[in-house]
Amino acid sequence: YNYNPLVMRLVLLQLRGSKDKTANVQNAVSKIEAAVKEHKPRLITLPECFNAPYGTKYFREYSESIPDGYTSQQLSNLAKKHQVYIVGGTIPELGENDAIYNTCTVWSPTGDLVAKHRKMHLFDIDVKGGIRFKESETLSAGNDFTTIDVDGHKIGIGICYDIRFEEMARLYRNAGCEMIIYPAAFNMTTGPLHWELLQRARANDNQLFVVTTSPARDTTAEYVAYGHSMVVDPWAKVQQSASDGEETVVADIDFSLVEQVRQQIPVFSQRRLDLYATERRSK
Repeated sequence: YNYNPLVMRLVLLQLRGSKDKTANVQNAVSKIEAAVKEHKPRLITLPECFNAPYGTKYFREYSESIPDGYTSQQLSNLAKKHQVYIVGGTIPELGENDAIYNTCTVWSPTGDLVAKHRKMHLFDIDVKGGIRFKESETLSAGNDFTTIDVDGHKIGIGICYDIRFEEMARLYRNAGCEMIIYPAAFNMTTGPLHWELLQRARANDNQLFVVTTSPARDTTAEYVAYGHSMVVDPWAKVQQSASDGEETVVADIDFSLVEQVRQQIPVFSQRRLDLYATERRSK
């Protein structure tokens, strides 16, 4: 693997989960070990809620503090051992004042926690004849935007339902991001409808890469994830996509595409900021 500052190798791990937290984490560990050995990535991404079943009744029971909890320690050790970045999907986080968050941790090649994104938009929906889910029954919402810098490339972090909010992605674009990574678990109602559409829409709006990592589909689970972890390029083309089972997706990201698209279709500089703007507020 020849190092090229404009090309970054990503590995997306679409993992099947269970109700056994230790087994879930160890499955992630072994898949990371195998991916490092075989593909030598710079960055590895994991699915939303990869160490626990996805469901409001499970979040508190499976929650851990960050960075001293079991799952965090495993990811930290792996990142350091293999000198890779790990975007650790999400886990239920036991935060301050006993609040529970749906949280993505990012680990650097030195094993340090370089970022922590708490899901900003809680998944509260009720689709007639489809799915009803209310994360807010047990989770608290995060209030912070999260960006990381990997080899000079700025990457924004969002979680699942966050992808539906175009203002959030726009603010990441305004901040100079060339990629947004969304660990996510869409379901069998919203997946077929919007999964690919939303990724291509965010990529197209903001002329950047969009990367999602989903759990594998388990039709015996209470919440059935859609799967189809994906990489979409700044032209809004699907560069790579998984099927619905356990899968390792390897993607070489050519960041020169970002500048190419932005120069050829220069919408960013053509926005009428005299008439409108999307602005970040501090809370």
